[in-house]
Amino acid sequence: MAEHGEQACKQVGGAITRVFELLGKRWTGLIVAVLMQQPVYFADLRRAIPGISERMLSDRLTELAAAGLLVREVDEGPPLRVSYRLTEAGRALEPALKELGQWAEVYLPDAGGPC
Repeated sequence: MAEHGEQACKQVGGAITRVFELLGKRWTGLIVAVLMQQPVYFADLRRAIPGISERMLSDRLTELAAAGLLVREVDEGPPLRVSYRLTEAGRALEPALKELGQWAEVYLPDAGGPC
C-alpha cells in the first residue's frame, strides 16, 4: 500500500503551474501548433482550428502575445490583414509539443475526431 504522508503530497512547482495556466487552456496548444509551421493570417488560423470562435481566437492570441510567445503583425494592405508568428520563446516549445504528440499517439487512442 502506498504511503500517504506529508512527503507524498508535495505541491506542484511554480514553473509547471505557469505552463499549464497558459497552455492548458482550451485551444491554446492548437494555436501554437498551427503557428509552428509558419506565420498565419487571422482568418487562416481560424479555418485551421475548427470550432473556435473569432472572439476566443482573439482572446487566446492576446494571451499568447502578452506571454511573449507570439507577435502580431499588421499588413497595411489594402486590404488590411493581421498575421501572427511565434517568437523565439514560442518556437522553443516545438520539442515539447512533438513529445506530447508522440505520447498521445501511444497512450491516447484516436476517438475518430475530424483530424
